[in-house]
Amino acid sequence: MVKVRSGASLLGADVRAPASPDEATLERVPNPHPGALYLARFTAPEFTSICPVTGQPDFATLMIDYVPGDWLVESKSLKLYLGAFRNHGAFHEDCTLRVGKDLVEALAPRWLRIGGYWYPRGGIPIDVFWQTGAPPEGLWLPDQGVPPYRGRG
Repeated sequence: MVKVRSGASLLGADVRAPASPDEATLERVPNPHPGALYLARFTAPEFTSICPVTGQPDFATLMIDYVPGDWLVESKSLKLYLGAFRNHGAFHEDCTLRVGKDLVEALAPRWLRIGGYWYPRGGIPIDVFWQTGAPPEGLWLPDQGVPPYRGRG
């Protein structure tokens, strides 16, 4: 379960990176446009975790799209939270869904989707997708723009 704090106490502060996602805190700030239908996107092209079986690093691009309700995620806290997975042993599916579900718990967004585009492990790329439901009607929903893995093509 992720720790959630309202306000931006990490912003501008010298903060030590959390050692694990369990030690990380997601900060949220009030959405200045809570009635507007808009999409916020975070792209994390250097997401890293550890294979729980081999101990080898795994790499992914995470694409996080959400429609804010009353809260926005503070980006420095999100960066520190995602970095906390660097030494965390978990499978691709678990990492991707944990990030998505932790954000839902912290923000209570109107809608959220996450795409985890993982580099091959054992020669097989694993892409993981999750969303909270159908996107709100009238939402402009851009493509995530990450092509399927093709190797050397």
